[in-house]
Amino acid sequence: MTLSSENYYDYLFIGGGIAAGYAAEGIREVDKKGSIGILSSDQDGPYTRPALTKKIWTDDAFTVDDVPFDTAEETDADVILETVVTTIDRQNKSVTTEDGKSYTYGKLLLVTGGEPQTLDGPEDDRVIAFRSFEDYRKLRDVSGDNQHVIVVGGSYIGTELAANLKLNNTEVTLIYPQQVLGDTRFPLELAKEYEDSYRRAGVRLMNDCRADSYTKDDGKLVLELENGETVEGDALVLGLGVKPRLSLAEEAGLDVEDGVIVDEYFRTSDPDIYAAGDISAYPDPILGRHRIEHVDHARKSGTAVGKSMAGAGESYDYTPYFYSKVFDISWKAIGTLDPELHIFIDHVDDGKVAYYLKEGKPVGILTWNVEPDLDKVRNVLKNPPETPDDLRGLIRDTADDS
Repeated sequence: MTLSSENYYDYLFIGGGIAAGYAAEGIREVDKKGSIGILSSDQDGPYTRPALTKKIWTDDAFTVDDVPFDTAEETDADVILETVVTTIDRQNKSVTTEDGKSYTYGKLLLVTGGEPQTLDGPEDDRVIAFRSFEDYRKLRDVSGDNQHVIVVGGSYIGTELAANLKLNNTEVTLIYPQQVLGDTRFPLELAKEYEDSYRRAGVRLMNDCRADSYTKDDGKLVLELENGETVEGDALVLGLGVKPRLSLAEEAGLDVEDGVIVDEYFRTSDPDIYAAGDISAYPDPILGRHRIEHVDHARKSGTAVGKSMAGAGESYDYTPYFYSKVFDISWKAIGTLDPELHIFIDHVDDGKVAYYLKEGKPVGILTWNVEPDLDKVRNVLKNPPETPDDLRGLIRDTADDS
């Protein structure tokens, strides 16, 4: 076996999202010279994905020029775009792409992310299973000017885009399967408040509905629902969630369950292959083995895996948070948000803190219009008080926390 070829990289990545961008930076913190190759199916280099549903719609000072990470320039990585890897040969430490090219590696990183779910229907640029920078550009072209955009799904992407499209001169219909928007995540009191914010803003809400397929009729898109109703619009955005891309890892014979099993250094069952971001099932210091599809984990795990690959020897001991902001509601959370659990809601300052309790101990904490000290939130989960009553007032807005 030889590792000397023009397509050899000391560090080769499959995937070019947020975790990849941060991993390249993590490598450079430890190894200034090792060669980095990033094979990405995207047409854009690594970029800040959350801004595509959040900040770029609401902050005029944040533009498309602020979205890219400039990973190639900042880390001297070779970013090879529109490239799909089809196989991993662990014995020869090589990967093969759809166009028949082969790349060899010293260490390999899997950051393949997730595949957005779609609906049956004819191909049309106005139908967007929203995930990428290119999807944002397409959506900008078909929104505004009072055009009608149908948003399907009560996910992060669906809810954030529905809110921010409405704030950008677009008529919006939001279709979601829940009885109350967010009731599979939030306690009913907060879910009703959440849903009401959309209603007050003028978003047309269709609850307890599932999309089946779509067609085109005289230049319009027609969404067909499972209940037989139809909705007509100028564009269709699908926020139906994503499925982790695990097939490469599975076919390579790595340990895979809900995600790619990794240790505290993000090493897989092959010591020369690492996995991070959305696909990694990692040993969380508070939550146990866990897979999470949120930006904080993508960033932190990306940096950590890059440093690990470069030999830093630092274990990952971080518990990530997740968050969203729509209209006048801002929330953050750590842990399990299961509304079937017993929930204690603490009214603090001008917001609320919801504690999701299992056997009297918090396993998830949601802050609602409260800017918390997240380390304090982590500490409450790690070292909970004796009784639920003792949770009262523990977490407050940092602006008012004395």
